[in-house]
Amino acid sequence: MLRSRIVSTGSYVPENVITNHDLEKIVDTSDEWIMERTGIKERRIVNGLQAASDLAFEASTLALKRAHIKAKDIDLIIVATCTPDMAFPSTACILQNKLEAKNAAAMDLSAACSGFIYGLHVANGMIKSELHKRILLVGTEVLSKFVDWQDRTTCVLFGDGAGAVVLEGTREKRGIYSTHIYSDGNLSELISLPGPGSRNPCSRDSILKKMNFIKMKGNETFRVAVRTLEEVAVKTLEANNLEPSRLSLLIPHQANIRIIQATAKRLNLPMEKVFVNIDKYGNTSAASIPIALDEALQSGKIKDGDYILLEAFGGGLTWASSLLRW
Repeated sequence: MLRSRIVSTGSYVPENVITNHDLEKIVDTSDEWIMERTGIKERRIVNGLQAASDLAFEASTLALKRAHIKAKDIDLIIVATCTPDMAFPSTACILQNKLEAKNAAAMDLSAACSGFIYGLHVANGMIKSELHKRILLVGTEVLSKFVDWQDRTTCVLFGDGAGAVVLEGTREKRGIYSTHIYSDGNLSELISLPGPGSRNPCSRDSILKKMNFIKMKGNETFRVAVRTLEEVAVKTLEANNLEPSRLSLLIPHQANIRIIQATAKRLNLPMEKVFVNIDKYGNTSAASIPIALDEALQSGKIKDGDYILLEAFGGGLTWASSLLRW
């Protein structure tokens, strides 16, 4: 049976650190308030010149190096992002040029914070159908450029970063066992970036209304996120006839420590089996899971044969999960 598997990982975060104490100086908030409600201590923010493709390039270069392959060996690049360099060309095409991956097709995928697992779903299908042999999948976000730094309900949450993986086929009993993706557009107003776009093109009016900044209904989003992530985690394990106790690690989207803890409790998993780095990076949307996966792997928390559960929730609304065997 042909499966796809992740053969290498890489990640990159900007050097610039913004702590909760830094935010106390520009908005009405406190370190205690942010930590209690989100678990975030600090986040990384790009300098003014960096864009999503720049972060993606750094993470991708590392992933390619660890896979011991050249960029020319990649035949498909998928970039999951909701903060692309520009509307078009795609960030994936810009990344392809930066990497000199001349043999790769390239495309962007937009599913907000669930983007990486959505991308994993697409890449898995491409490899299993033998349409592509080696795929570079990247989650990259520069959310700091779309945050209203005067809105304390959102500016404390987000950070910038990128994570990348290289996928290949395998016939061993390892790799991606399943992926599961869901959406509910009826709840799209809970998390959105209204403009600029064809609905709200760039104009003096749209800028005055701050449509170019992230909008979020926090309490409503929290309730839906807890419910859907618990459900998708249980469904994924049931689909693979796997008891939660057999999981070696849960790698959730790093959005809110209380959501993460709720899912762990539902699965009866000790927090020692849950990878958490939200305190360092905040919510990096589609980059969240690949950054966490890379850090977990490099720190020795993942070993051959381990069962790993990935799960995410984001704007759309979208939510997704994947079970891997390393």
